[in-house]
Amino acid sequence: MNHTPQPALVGFADIRTQAIDGWQQYDLHGRQFLDLAERAHRGENSLFTAEILYNLIAMAIEKLVMARLMAIGRLPYNHTMHDLVAALEEWLPETVRGMAEPIRGLDTYQDICDPYACTIRAPTSEEIASMLILARKLEERLDTAACGEA
Repeated sequence: MNHTPQPALVGFADIRTQAIDGWQQYDLHGRQFLDLAERAHRGENSLFTAEILYNLIAMAIEKLVMARLMAIGRLPYNHTMHDLVAALEEWLPETVRGMAEPIRGLDTYQDICDPYACTIRAPTSEEIASMLILARKLEERLDTAACGEA
């Protein structure tokens, strides 16, 4: 009988990652969404409702987070704020330390996954202002992570 030791199985930690093409476009789009939301909120374009501003901020956060995750070769399981935060907590935990719950809280304004039971709650102007501050703080932390991780 051959008692040769069996090779160890490969685990997820053994997988070598590489940047996913196109992450720079996600980053650019995220910044553009956030800039537009800020300008619109300051009153430069009154056509933007609170719901539209919320969606611009949510898209900005999604694009910025996806860009950073793609740059390090990682992806979230889905694109809700909960999923994006979970991926950041796993792969870039410093970027969301102390901010995870407020980011997850953005999911409470719009749940459109089930078209028969969707809920949309319009944020107030003050809530939009807080979302913009949160998004800029996250953007800054993701930029810092870019220096250390990419």
